[in-house]
Amino acid sequence: MSKKVKPYKDSDLGKKEQVKQMFDTISKDYDGLNRVISLGIDLKWRKRVVNLLKKKSPKTILDIATGTGDLAIAMTKTGAEKIIGLDISPGMLEVGKTKITDKNLQNTIQMVVGDSENLSFDDNTFDAVTVAFGVRNFENLEKGLQEIYRVLKPEGSLVILETSVPTKTPFKQGYRLYTKYILTGIGKTFSKDRSAYDYLSESASVFPHGQEFNNILDKIGFIGIENMPQTFGVASIYVATK
Repeated sequence: MSKKVKPYKDSDLGKKEQVKQMFDTISKDYDGLNRVISLGIDLKWRKRVVNLLKKKSPKTILDIATGTGDLAIAMTKTGAEKIIGLDISPGMLEVGKTKITDKNLQNTIQMVVGDSENLSFDDNTFDAVTVAFGVRNFENLEKGLQEIYRVLKPEGSLVILETSVPTKTPFKQGYRLYTKYILTGIGKTFSKDRSAYDYLSESASVFPHGQEFNNILDKIGFIGIENMPQTFGVASIYVATK
């Protein structure tokens, strides 16, 4: 990443601790604001991630940076027997646990507090690992991806959904205006944390995307890497195999 962005510029805490603090603070508002800010399109992107993995018939899935569990819950449609949703924010996980209980999915999905860069799982544990809008929050991107590689079984699948920046006119200009003014404006108006949505916008703008991110996955050792831009390039789905 060309520039390390943190949620709170005046804080002495490291990025990891700041991210935890930020998501704990906005956890109650996150789902509703996320739907508004993304215009609901994020649901369609998650559905595409599910359909990609459904073809692989994974029995065990680790969903990193699971947040309130939207992707973990959607992943039950793959037929997986066990899904672990891992996140650094206890506040986000508590919201997720309520959703899982309401859907009676607690026998399939387990929500755990954990550090994506220091996973407490054995080597070669999971058939698939997913991350939705989480890798840009890693303090050390390569270390987090190395940990994912370690816990994946041989020939296991990695699917990452992450924001990216459109490169074509007029979508590039429209995206900049939307993230700079509309996204941050909505976040500041309705969120308890006025800095959070500034960070989410800025971190997306500097995160390596497209071929640059493909190259990082290749460096870690992943093969069969594909990058699928979504909705004019405002997000991308990355697929790779161990």
